[in-house]
Amino acid sequence: MRRFFTELMDAFAPADGPPPRTLWPFLRWALRGSGPVIGVAALLGLFLGVSEAFGAWLVGYLVDLVASESSDGFVDRHLWTLAGAALFFMALRPLMMGVTSAVNSLGVMPNTSTLAMVRLNRHTLGQSLRFFEEDFAGRIAQKQMQTVSAISNILNELVNSATYALSVLIGAALLLSQVSGWLGLLLGGWFVVYALYIRALLPRIRKRSRARAAARAALSGHVVDTVSNIATVKLFAHATRERDTAEDAMARLRERMQDFGVVSVQFRLGLGVLAGALPVMLLGAGIWLWQGGQATPGDLAMAGLLATRIGQMSFWLSFVAMGVFTNIGEIEDGMRTLTPPHDLLDRADAAAPERVAGAVAFENVEFRYGRREGGGLDGLSLRVAAGEKVGLVGRSGAGKSTALELLLRLRDVEAGRITLDGGDIRELTQDGLRDAIATVRQDTSMFNRSARDNIAYGRPDATDAEVTAAAQAAQAHEFVMALHDHDGRTGYDARLGERGVKLSGGQRQRVAIARAFLKDAPILLLDEATAALDSETEQAVQAALETLMEGRTVIAVAHRLSTLARMDRIVVIDEGRVVEEGRHDVLLARGGLYASFWARQSGGFLQADAAE
Repeated sequence: MRRFFTELMDAFAPADGPPPRTLWPFLRWALRGSGPVIGVAALLGLFLGVSEAFGAWLVGYLVDLVASESSDGFVDRHLWTLAGAALFFMALRPLMMGVTSAVNSLGVMPNTSTLAMVRLNRHTLGQSLRFFEEDFAGRIAQKQMQTVSAISNILNELVNSATYALSVLIGAALLLSQVSGWLGLLLGGWFVVYALYIRALLPRIRKRSRARAAARAALSGHVVDTVSNIATVKLFAHATRERDTAEDAMARLRERMQDFGVVSVQFRLGLGVLAGALPVMLLGAGIWLWQGGQATPGDLAMAGLLATRIGQMSFWLSFVAMGVFTNIGEIEDGMRTLTPPHDLLDRADAAAPERVAGAVAFENVEFRYGRREGGGLDGLSLRVAAGEKVGLVGRSGAGKSTALELLLRLRDVEAGRITLDGGDIRELTQDGLRDAIATVRQDTSMFNRSARDNIAYGRPDATDAEVTAAAQAAQAHEFVMALHDHDGRTGYDARLGERGVKLSGGQRQRVAIARAFLKDAPILLLDEATAALDSETEQAVQAALETLMEGRTVIAVAHRLSTLARMDRIVVIDEGRVVEEGRHDVLLARGGLYASFWARQSGGFLQADAAE
């Protein structure tokens, strides 16, 4: 049964294009493909509501039957009628409830929430680096979960509650109208007032829900940001400052929650009055009709049951309606963060490179981070032959790391072009381009996964033996074998903690180097790859890197100039342009900017006035 209901739809179907930025088109985008199963669930909800009205009619019918006949032999005369009523209440209606619950709980809710999350997550992961740099990681994650949860809640309420209530209301109106048109008109008039009241107050609930969601996401983002940088917080003794900032955010969230609470109380109070008025109206009118001989005791029983049920249901529906509009506010808040279109796209005809020799060229490249002046690259032209090893040197802000990011297409050039083996890299898919490049950066990123998983990120299908060999080549095997975590896992199975906090800076970089060994790409980019290593470890890793660099195109950024001395060519970049290039000894003899950097070194490092 579980398999039948859970496979009613494809929960991992891709979306049709990017998400729209308005509410109802966005919901259709998130849920497209789930229509048939949602339709079945809604239809079952309608049938369940009709059974509610039919149950009230059946009770009224039995009351009239009892009132119109003597008690002698009543059960014998109407045994099949009574048995049928019992069968309806004890078997048929519970079966309908069970099937409806199975479709919703196994078919609709798990699949639609997964579908929405898959599509939002795919769109978010496709964003450029700039998108993530301009927001809190915790806030983005919070918005994703908040939005998907709200979509799921709305769908659940509409499919279950709204369809059920609509069918009960329609069934009640038809039954009451058969007794007297006045009863049907009273119910219809009450519903109009009910709908107008909801329409008047729900936009306020929607607005305040949106404000509450924004305040909650801001608090979540700040807390995650603080926890992610807890070492810095403690080193600078700023726990009190971070606490005060967080409590300010908590106070804003509290105010938004109170604003929401005020309108919530007003909403529920008014609907409570309306819910209490309906039984009074219908029963009063029914008694008046009964006194005039226009209604039977069974009609009164049916009217009383329906009035009480609809009154209770109307108050329950107030919570449903408020929940729907609350969730709409949450979705609209999430949409503002999560639905911006991708600003770095593959071309329609882009393809992955088939064979990469490794020749790279920057042709009059300009990139200023969207600014008119200052920073970035200003007409950078540089050619790196396949298999050539080039070191990049320059002051802070000269554009070295920017050049590597542009080559990886983490950002797009603003003018000029970058080529790989003679072809513009924009003609390649982003993933295809990056598959051809192994990178070791200064700010090495680790996942809170096992050491094996972190190393194998360079090639997820690598065997355990290949992972171990890569770690040994990167001088990482010894410290990996000594790892252990709080769950008792050791060695390559031990988790590294969030962002690799259980490792030192040098250990994290050696894991990153092991990834590069494992990836075995034709192009290798090193951005301060040995900056966090002590001198002894650096010598061992440098030897491993030299092995890794054999037969590959290498572009290396380093301030420890001794690590670049054996490069085929050293390129000096200043203010976004190439100002010098040549071998180490040639540049020293020239007495230019590179020679001045070398002269200012102490123990292989640039002095503060020249360092990044």
